[in-house]
Amino acid sequence: MATGTSHLLRLLLSCRKITAQVTTSTTNTIIAMASSSEQEFAKLCKAKLNRVPRCRNLWDSKIASRVGEKLGDRLNEVGVCKVEIDVEEEINRPVHYRKMVKPLFDSVKFKGITVIGAEKLDL
Repeated sequence: MATGTSHLLRLLLSCRKITAQVTTSTTNTIIAMASSSEQEFAKLCKAKLNRVPRCRNLWDSKIASRVGEKLGDRLNEVGVCKVEIDVEEEINRPVHYRKMVKPLFDSVKFKGITVIGAEKLDL
């Protein structure tokens, strides 16, 4: 990867899944991606679907953390050492989602990837 290229980390959230993708800011090409819909999480998702009473969310902060670990590993594989988040987009998320995605940012940081803008989030 070119060192001058900036990379944007975007989160796509719903009650069913969380997807994290890193794109180049110039061409919007996806560099790395991780999601709670991957095979690793299938058993957990199925268990939550079959539970009574039903869960509103099929993912939580633990799953978000694991998605962050997978994303961090994939970013390390392609040689990306820093990513940027859209702080305005993250601040405008509902508070319960912001609290659940904080472990994702922490996991990416733990893997050695700098997350620019994460320090501005009041969590």
